Amino acid sequence: MSVSRRTLLRASLAVPAVAWLPGSAVSAAGFVPFVDDYTSNTTANLTAETNAAVRILSGVSALWQTGTAWNTGVPLDRATLRANVRFCETRTASRTAAEGARAFVVDRQHQSYAVIAGLGPLAPSYRAGSLAVTGITSAPETTPATTVSDFVPADAPAGSALGAGSPTSSLGDVVTLVNTVRGNWSSSNPSKFAVQYPRPWRLTTDSAVVDTGAVDAFGYPVYRSKVVVVPQLLRQRGTVPAEDGGFPSGHTNALFLAALAYAYAVPERFQELLTCAFDLADTRITAGMHSPLDVVSGRILATALAAAILNDPANAGLKAAARAQAAAVLTATPGAEDPYADRVRNRRSILPRLTYILPRTGRDTPLTVPKGAEVLLETRLPYLTAAQRRAVLRSTALPGGYALLDGPEQWGRLDLFTAADGYGAFENDVDVTLGAGVSDTWRNDISGKGGLTLRGSGTLALTGANTFRGGVRILGGTLAAESLGDVTVDGGTLQVSNARVDGVLAIKSGNLVVNGTKSGTVLTAQKITGRFAQVTVTTPGLKAEPVYTRNTVQVRITRG
Repeated sequence: MSVSRRTLLRASLAVPAVAWLPGSAVSAAGFVPFVDDYTSNTTANLTAETNAAVRILSGVSALWQTGTAWNTGVPLDRATLRANVRFCETRTASRTAAEGARAFVVDRQHQSYAVIAGLGPLAPSYRAGSLAVTGITSAPETTPATTVSDFVPADAPAGSALGAGSPTSSLGDVVTLVNTVRGNWSSSNPSKFAVQYPRPWRLTTDSAVVDTGAVDAFGYPVYRSKVVVVPQLLRQRGTVPAEDGGFPSGHTNALFLAALAYAYAVPERFQELLTCAFDLADTRITAGMHSPLDVVSGRILATALAAAILNDPANAGLKAAARAQAAAVLTATPGAEDPYADRVRNRRSILPRLTYILPRTGRDTPLTVPKGAEVLLETRLPYLTAAQRRAVLRSTALPGGYALLDGPEQWGRLDLFTAADGYGAFENDVDVTLGAGVSDTWRNDISGKGGLTLRGSGTLALTGANTFRGGVRILGGTLAAESLGDVTVDGGTLQVSNARVDGVLAIKSGNLVVNGTKSGTVLTAQKITGRFAQVTVTTPGLKAEPVYTRNTVQVRITRG
């Protein structure tokens, strides 16, 4: 069973990385949830016990033993780390000039600006409204004579700013949301300092640091490594290795933080923004600056931090304002480039980047959305009516507790594309808690073993052909029958193995037409227990009379 499109982000990227790397040094048990402890992510806290960010990435200790100095670490899982560095060697050896030039632009351009490309037809409107600009639009032919940083072009409009743009612009709330998500607690540096896994251009194939004693033409030490850095970036490398670790990738962290912030404000482009972040993050490997392990960990860190910051009550007003502002100001530009419009192509590009070729170890376990990560579920907003959207933005009673699995050979990690696009299988019971006036739409495209339970006073609308082998429980909420599709005797009914019902069943009478008589079966199951507390008809002047059998619920509609 899967949910409505763009409804979910799975838990493995929003919570402890003990879920994605085996043998975590620190169990999540005994620690407060990440969303309650994310402000511990500072350089003053460099242990898993004291820093929530270090803690969620602590599974790396099964692969790498941090040394007493930056260059004395020891590979533990040699096969995985060898595959990690070999990937970099192969990628950088086969890199084209065009790919290298693009990697330079992504490296030097402000990450919050780079991700704007994921807005597609909305990007020109966003850049104009936010006054977001960049000075890095192309790469030099050779190695620049000095370091290069992004800058505001001389001909930029007054008030223009780097990154997401100006906080005082007409899209200032969106800019502030992006800056807040990328704020004081979102650095990758504490984890870099704690883990001390070197960048790939300092590593041999076996993740050892061997200084040859030579110095290159730019004054940098030459290490025994087959990883080739993009020529344009040779002077952009860090000069203090102890402060320039590879794990996790800071650029990847920043790209995904920005993408998730934009996606919150512009959920219509959620899938495309995440695809953009995957695409740009991949250039870090092409550049020779990071390994697959670095990139995967940066993505995990960013998703956890985004969930925590968006969950923080202090940011509630800003979130609502940013979404409202984006909806009011942004307009599509006809003919604008949309590099991420092809969803089939997007999926093909993302799937191999979930884990690259790193060996799979350990066993998958059922995943659940943790405390606070429910905030990311608000990306379902574009699929609601305007009234429902307003209700969700006002509500704090967002859904939670979804159990999720991703596809095979993906380390049990979040398939962000699948989650963004609303497809996935449930293998465990799923609870949906909705507040008064809040509706949620589910589309079951892939049936699973899990059961569905609706709790609370909200409305659950089921679209498409629905099969829930584990049963459906409606406890106090409303099942909107009009959203089941065209409900007729021959199809469109809710089909379950077992159903226990005691909530409200709302019927759209126009969908129940059988041989000219307004009646029909709305639910079939191997066994039905309980009775709906109330059965209503959405059309005024009509009433519905339920007729229960052992395995069906039928409704007879008459004039009231």
